[in-house]
Amino acid sequence: MRTMSQQPVYYFRCARRTLRTPWHIAGLDISRLISWIYTMKQRCSMVTFLFFPGCMHVVAARAMQAPPPFDSCIDFHCDATRTVTLDTGRWQPVRALFAGETSPAGERQRIRQAIAVLERDVGVIVGTWSDLARNIKGDGYQLDCISESKNTTTYLQLLFDDGLLRWHEVDERQVRHPLIFNTHWTAVILDRNSGQRYAVDSWFMDNGEPPYIQPLEDWLSGRRIERTVEHADQR
Repeated sequence: MRTMSQQPVYYFRCARRTLRTPWHIAGLDISRLISWIYTMKQRCSMVTFLFFPGCMHVVAARAMQAPPPFDSCIDFHCDATRTVTLDTGRWQPVRALFAGETSPAGERQRIRQAIAVLERDVGVIVGTWSDLARNIKGDGYQLDCISESKNTTTYLQLLFDDGLLRWHEVDERQVRHPLIFNTHWTAVILDRNSGQRYAVDSWFMDNGEPPYIQPLEDWLSGRRIERTVEHADQR
C-alpha cells in the first residue's frame, strides 16, 4: 500500500507557475477539479467569479467611488486633449441615475442623461462648456464629430467599467460618408440581449444636452433622428 508521499504526483502550469499536487487527497481525485478551476479563471467565466473575485470584468465591475483620470478632447479632430479627474461628488450623481433601471430601453435613456451630466462637468473643468451643436463656433473650445464621438465613447467606457451598464456594452466608433467630403463619426453601444447596435451621437446637441440614440443602421443611412422610435421619448 502506497503512502501519501508515494502517490503519483500531478503537474500542471497556470499563470507561469508550475503547481505540484497529489492525485488524491482523502481518497478524492482533485487534479481535474483544480485544472478546471484554473481553466475557468483564464476564461473569466461566471463560475470563476465565485472563486476569483479579481476576474470579474465580464460579470460585474467593482463599484467606483470615482473613475480614474481620463483624457478629454478639447478641439477639432481631437488634436488636443486634457486630463480630467472627477471626484466622488461628481461621479456619484452619475451612478445614481442607473439605480433601479429594469429594461434595455430605459437604460438607454439613463445613458443619455449620464452623458449630459458628464459633458457639463467635464466642460467646466476643461473649458468645453460653451461647445455648440454641430460645428458652430462658440465663445470657447468647439468640438467636431470626431472629438464628440471620442469623448462620448470615453464616458460610455467609464459607465461600463463601473458596472452601471447592465444591458449594454461599448462598441467601436462608426463613421458614415453621406458625401465624399462630409464624413461623420458617432459613439456606439451594443444591446447584449438583442444584438442591436445603437449610435450615441452628441454632435447634434449643445454641450450638456442629452445625445441622440438611434439604431446604428438608421444612423448609417442618414435617416432623420426624429423619425426613429426611441426619439419619441428623447425630450
